[in-house]
Amino acid sequence: MVSSKFKQDKRLETKAAVLSMVCWVRTLLFISVLVPAFVECRIRHYHFNVVVKNETKLCSTKPIVTVNGKFPGQTLYAREGDNVLVRLTNHVQYNVTIHWHGVRQLRTGWSDGPAYITQCPIQPGQNFLYNFTLTGQRGTLLWHAHISWLRSTVHGAIVILPKKGVPYPFPKPYKEKVIVLGEWWKADTEAVVNQAMQTGLPPNISDAHTINGHPGPVPNCSSDDAYTLHVETGKTYLLRVINAALNDELFFKIANHNLTVVEVDACYTKPLETDTLFLGPGQTTTALLKADQGIGKYLIAISPFMDTVVAVDNLTGMGYLRYNHTLAFTPTTFVPIPAVNATPVTSVFSDSLRSLNSKQYPTNVPLTIDHSLFFTIGIGINPCATCFNGSRAVAAINNVSFVMPTTAILQAHYYGINGVFTDDFPAKPAIPFNYTGTPPSGIQTMNGTKVYRLAYNSTVQLVIQGNTIVAPESHPTHLHGSNFFVVGRGVGNFDPDKDPLKFNLVDPVERNTVSVPTAGWTAIRFRADNPGIWFFHCHLEVHTTWGLKMAFLVDNGKGPNESIEPPPSDLPKC
Repeated sequence: MVSSKFKQDKRLETKAAVLSMVCWVRTLLFISVLVPAFVECRIRHYHFNVVVKNETKLCSTKPIVTVNGKFPGQTLYAREGDNVLVRLTNHVQYNVTIHWHGVRQLRTGWSDGPAYITQCPIQPGQNFLYNFTLTGQRGTLLWHAHISWLRSTVHGAIVILPKKGVPYPFPKPYKEKVIVLGEWWKADTEAVVNQAMQTGLPPNISDAHTINGHPGPVPNCSSDDAYTLHVETGKTYLLRVINAALNDELFFKIANHNLTVVEVDACYTKPLETDTLFLGPGQTTTALLKADQGIGKYLIAISPFMDTVVAVDNLTGMGYLRYNHTLAFTPTTFVPIPAVNATPVTSVFSDSLRSLNSKQYPTNVPLTIDHSLFFTIGIGINPCATCFNGSRAVAAINNVSFVMPTTAILQAHYYGINGVFTDDFPAKPAIPFNYTGTPPSGIQTMNGTKVYRLAYNSTVQLVIQGNTIVAPESHPTHLHGSNFFVVGRGVGNFDPDKDPLKFNLVDPVERNTVSVPTAGWTAIRFRADNPGIWFFHCHLEVHTTWGLKMAFLVDNGKGPNESIEPPPSDLPKC
């Protein structure tokens, strides 16, 4: 007998297929008489098959987990307002989930993807239909696995085009190019993280950085596996740059070429001309490139940023921008890369970003605040009898190191299951201290599965303060389910009396992921208008693994339009 949930899923997919075919026919024939104009391409249907394939990089071959056998994975294209259906089938030995990073998931938190936060993982041999609508968003985002370290190879771009007939708020480019930045380990990344958790030591750093899956020339390997961006003289290109690396914030440069930033994290910005992009893991930057140099071959370089004592993969990833009609064996024009600790470069770039704040795309930063939160974040050391040195590295927010539950928190919330989480996450540190000075002795983090509760439509100001308990470090932090406005940032300890006077409440950049500077702070504001459970965490995977994460619980509002939708019938079980 065929189950009712199977019939429901097949009906949904059949409807999607029919509408997609209608749209395709209409586009192909350009005959509105045959296919009425009111039929719009509103449903985008994708099949993600998670499979293992052998991949060779750095003169070494290993099996990797991929979607549809591609690294990076395919780009998901849609338009603002489209309903996206992704049928994911798991053909590998690991549990899998996919997060649609930056997609707001209005009332559809079941499809957000973080394992044990909004869903139980998709087990080997099982499948799940992700179903969400791209409401009020357009630009560049990414999708990636959200369990263990699988996202090292399970990731790809999301390109949300404006609605039909709506132009970009910048000059129309000749062509668009997706550029995905990543990290590559010769070893199996699941083995890397498992070894680190067993020993209590930091995991091994990556062996290379990649541009669209290609590391370029590297030491001790004769293969020049490099990405090439082909351009035509005089044309303007839109580069959609995505940092899909696990643990490295990255600089991006093209020799002799400036870039004009027009959007970050799928939010339009005032045009910003620069020769260097800076992206933390999970961040996207969309920029215009004018092919205005002489015919030739120009180096594309990605290099890491680390302005503290933490080990980092210092190998530069290289690719080439090549003009049409460039002769073979033309020498490459090189570009100086920023120093690995080039803090001023990151500060200038981050501080210069401004939201577009136009009539069509206003900046609705909250001016009154219901919840004023202060989160101190950083690394700690806890005792561990079975670990290498009798201790292990941990990470915490307000001294709480998050413990992943065995039942998804959203399910526990929706069905009223007790014992999975508590809603007493602290709004500020229990014991204030000199966060960026000499750390107090004897601080040991507590463990807990805690969320912070927000009423529907309440407004939040969150100051994220980095600390120096073990070592100061830049932390790219990501909020699921909402964008936020970056109203301020600085170094040292946040001053609650003086620093708010300098907040930008007019045109602050809007993002979903922001870097907290080393031994510094970042202030964000957002409106909790999306009911559900929303993960908040450092997007350095090593820190997430160690516990630098928590979740916000946003209660339902009034009526069904302000309440989370019922769970889908095929929601995976733990």
